[in-house]
Amino acid sequence: MSDVAAGAEIELACADLARALPFFTQSLGFRVETIFPAEDPQVASLSGHGLRLRLAPGEGGPGVIRLPCHTLPEGSERVRMAPNGTRVEWVLADPPVEEAPLVPSFVLNRAAESPPPGAGRAGMLYRDLIPDRQGGRFIGSHISIPGGGLLPDWVHFHKVRFQMIFCRRGWVRVAYEDQGDPIVMHAGDFVLQPPRIRHRVLEASVGLEVVEVGCPALHETLADHAMTLPTGRTLPDRDYGGQTFLFHVAAQAPWTRQDDGFEAQLSQMSAATQGLADVRVLRPAGGARLAEAAHRHELLFGFVLEGSASLGRGGSDHPLGPADAFVIPPGEAWALTNPSADLSLLRIAVG
Repeated sequence: MSDVAAGAEIELACADLARALPFFTQSLGFRVETIFPAEDPQVASLSGHGLRLRLAPGEGGPGVIRLPCHTLPEGSERVRMAPNGTRVEWVLADPPVEEAPLVPSFVLNRAAESPPPGAGRAGMLYRDLIPDRQGGRFIGSHISIPGGGLLPDWVHFHKVRFQMIFCRRGWVRVAYEDQGDPIVMHAGDFVLQPPRIRHRVLEASVGLEVVEVGCPALHETLADHAMTLPTGRTLPDRDYGGQTFLFHVAAQAPWTRQDDGFEAQLSQMSAATQGLADVRVLRPAGGARLAEAAHRHELLFGFVLEGSASLGRGGSDHPLGPADAFVIPPGEAWALTNPSADLSLLRIAVG
């Protein structure tokens, strides 16, 4: 590719420059960089708002310009039409996270019945664990990187309310903003990725598998090309949108025996999210039945890490195997029976 000598221009069709020019310069604040011919101007190059535009006769379309701002204009002023037909929209430079209304439902997602995973960012394969998104409120993904190795990722962040990554198999090395050297997550480990924390996935083992749960289901991933990770700082108590970064290391977390004959590996997720979420891993310790009363969470999500059991809910039993997932709607009780000796269940509650 040849070198670019100057900033690139976006050309917009304009048959009447005399009418269009005052709109772009006086109303929108662009300035003229070049204009010709002098005796009867037909073409002009303009700059402003981080853009360089070229208005010229031609068969191309008039286009759409989106101008970011901190405060939106009132009503009809948010969208204007230029004399040449260009649509100009004022949009918030940093819009808030929009959460869809919760539409709770029972979800049973069996690995053996799922469609093939789809290709995602940076060579990752995504299996959708909550296809109905609970109305757009939550997303759950079983992500794999079969080949492993160094990953073509870049520094980025997500506009989310909640997001966590649990390592099921293999290992992955990730760098996080202001959290020291890159961390390595092994099977059983997980991280809370607070809102807007910059991070970059660096390297993964062959056969890496992780489970990701986030809210809202549809959220932006934004690149930060100005930041280099690691930053050289370690700020464990830094606040990221009301949350702190959490790296749960399974090998260092004790197991707590429950009254029902199961035991739980608890985490500091509730403290890190100020009570928004709770994450724990459950396994049998001599008990044959784990039962939970009706809950009031927005999301109660389960993922079978290993082993098998039967999920009882609403008078029906549903066999569960490795990598199967489920969602129990608010107000419903559920139970696990007939657990295999190697059963390991990831339980995530949000809201």
